[in-house]
Amino acid sequence: MLSIDLRDKVCLVTGGNRGIGLQIGRTLAQAGATVVLTARTTDGLNQIADAAQAVTAPGSITGLPCDVTDAASVKSLFQSLHQTYGRLDAMVANAGILQDALVGMATEEQISQTLAVNTAGVLRCCQYASRLMARHKSGSIVLMSSVVGRTGNAGQSVYAGSKAAVIGIGKSLAQELGPQGIRVNVIAPGLIDTDMTRNLPPDKRQAFLDHVALGRSGTTQEVANLAVFLVSDLAGYVTGQVIGVDGGK
Repeated sequence: MLSIDLRDKVCLVTGGNRGIGLQIGRTLAQAGATVVLTARTTDGLNQIADAAQAVTAPGSITGLPCDVTDAASVKSLFQSLHQTYGRLDAMVANAGILQDALVGMATEEQISQTLAVNTAGVLRCCQYASRLMARHKSGSIVLMSSVVGRTGNAGQSVYAGSKAAVIGIGKSLAQELGPQGIRVNVIAPGLIDTDMTRNLPPDKRQAFLDHVALGRSGTTQEVANLAVFLVSDLAGYVTGQVIGVDGGK
């Protein structure tokens, strides 16, 4: 049987204090990885610390502060990774925000915040991650987009645009970084059962599910399973791909 063993891997997950990011971190640790999760707030870091204490797998979880919209904060994160571990084998760029608004009602603050986190933040982290990975001529970068980055959705033009940009970033970086042994892939989740989506109005949630072939929302574990596969050597010839975890949206 095939198995995933990440005991020699140092893995970074941004936005790792809850939901999809936290589940990816836990699953990486279960596979043996040394995992660093980031959070922007003290409360977020406390959530990561609680998760770290619950890890009984061969791997480990550590929390570090990072605001992906702040260039100095991102630089400090990667300096800490280099000083502590001397390498980075994988990064899952998961940090993101969702602010729905009709295009005519979207505020300047909503536009700038969404692009700063979901697009510029991803680029910033990829810059530093690729430099660390290039030292060892290997690595895997996984970017988190969204099903609406591929299909669009009324009332989400700002969010969809930011996530569509992530797809373009991933495909471009796969070509740019491939010669250095670095793979880059994109995950596009659909409606995943998280704290954020549980607060959707029932009619809006059902309207989305009406177009999902499997007729249900996904789980954070189902997204994490794909992320761990893409990080692992089992995906050694997989790069430049956009893979949906969307139930057939």
